[in-house]
Amino acid sequence: MSYLEEIQVKNLDHLGIVAGLIDEIGIVKIINNKLGIDVREKISAGTVVKSILINGLGFVSRPLYLFSQFFQDKAIEKLLGERIQPDYLNDDKIGRVMDELYKYGLNDIFIEVVLEVIKKFKIDLKYSHLDSTSFHLDGEYKREEDKEKQEEEKIIKERPIFIKKGYSRDHRPDLKQCVLDLITSQDGDIPLFVRVGDGNESDKAVFGKVLVEFKKQIKFDSIMVCDSALYGQENLQLIQHLKWITRVPMTIKKAKELVQNIEVEEVKDEDKEKRSDLNLESYTWKEEIVAYGGIKQTWLIVLSEKRQKSDLEKLEKQLSQEEKKSQKFLKEIQSEEFEHPQAARYKLKAINKKLRLLEIKEVELIETYSKKKEKIYKMISLIIKKDEEISRKTKEAGKFILATNLVEENKLEASEILITYKNQQSTERGFRFLKDPLFFTDSFFVEKPERIETMLFLMSLCLLIYNLGQRELRNCLKRVKKGINNQVGKVTLRPTLRWIFQCFQGIHYVILNGVKQIVN
Repeated sequence: MSYLEEIQVKNLDHLGIVAGLIDEIGIVKIINNKLGIDVREKISAGTVVKSILINGLGFVSRPLYLFSQFFQDKAIEKLLGERIQPDYLNDDKIGRVMDELYKYGLNDIFIEVVLEVIKKFKIDLKYSHLDSTSFHLDGEYKREEDKEKQEEEKIIKERPIFIKKGYSRDHRPDLKQCVLDLITSQDGDIPLFVRVGDGNESDKAVFGKVLVEFKKQIKFDSIMVCDSALYGQENLQLIQHLKWITRVPMTIKKAKELVQNIEVEEVKDEDKEKRSDLNLESYTWKEEIVAYGGIKQTWLIVLSEKRQKSDLEKLEKQLSQEEKKSQKFLKEIQSEEFEHPQAARYKLKAINKKLRLLEIKEVELIETYSKKKEKIYKMISLIIKKDEEISRKTKEAGKFILATNLVEENKLEASEILITYKNQQSTERGFRFLKDPLFFTDSFFVEKPERIETMLFLMSLCLLIYNLGQRELRNCLKRVKKGINNQVGKVTLRPTLRWIFQCFQGIHYVILNGVKQIVN
């Protein structure tokens, strides 16, 4: 045998980090304890799940049926264990494991993994953030029974989801979809709760129920943060025993009155430096105690200078566009001949419905005769500004209202309420990760709603592993007070884990004359 024939080289790259994180969390053990181990099987359900998570975080966008190919050039014995072969990971085996996961209960498994992460890694749970997104899907996804949900149906359901059209966050209303509700910790954006819903589901209808279910599943004293979809009398009654911060929709009469009439407080000189340190120098606010939906709460009326500038620019642009549009409408209505005065006024009314900041007003209706000597009516009109509406929008520019039921002895500082709500992007970062084309979510290729739910469960586990790894990395750098170079060569204490993954490209598992070693 020649010297070269005694060398085996297999890729490891960043996948060793992924495998290490999965092992440290104990995901394989949790899955095997839940689903059991059949001694006749060559590979356990927990190891199959580990292989899916490694593939998902490999950023190569390979579908399930190419899993065995994914591991052909990888150090599979190092990643998954001795005596495991790539052909063990065939589509039949993966499909059976996915079905077993669904049958056992995806929510129960996810909660157990989350509780283990919270305990092992001491995740701070003072604040948790809830939001939702949609995933569009190709295919028919027909169901034998496609009846509408009943109102009394539990939020954690036994039946599969309905894949159907609904409000699309992906701007693809032509495609069917499903909805993903996600709760993350403010500490490290760790996913704490995941729920998959029907494609036509409304956030307002389910957010309150999601929070109640979350509190039942994970018992801790966390302040829940959510957008305005949560704020409604029914939801507030439902979550009255929880602590929350949310945004008040401007459709509420009291909210409209406050942003119109209240003046936010001027920043005192001694507070300017403090706000600058908190990155809040462009914000001013005023607090009000309000009772809404039978719940006493603090409303924080906030003015953002940057947003005010942007809103006023948009208002000017809208006004300019309407002026062009209204000139066209004016010319149209003044040149038209009407058989009756009512027809002219009906046309004017229809035109004004298309305008928001301007109005075409009737000056005079002239009775005259057409070329055919028939009596007709012509309208003389002019364009006027809706001063009241423009003034209202000008006063509202840059303002929004945050609400919390933390009052009196539990009262939060206004700056903390604002900073916490700004961190609502915690869930948005999670959604961007899940929808990354390099992730295996680029398109769904499984045909049953049950498999869709299971895929989203596995994708959420990938998000958990990624964010946990990133949190641990950043905390470690912070402890040793030492940064690393980012993509542009600048030292940072907050690198992304994806950049670290890229730095680990080219690491190989080498077997030379029977000696195993990791190189590069």
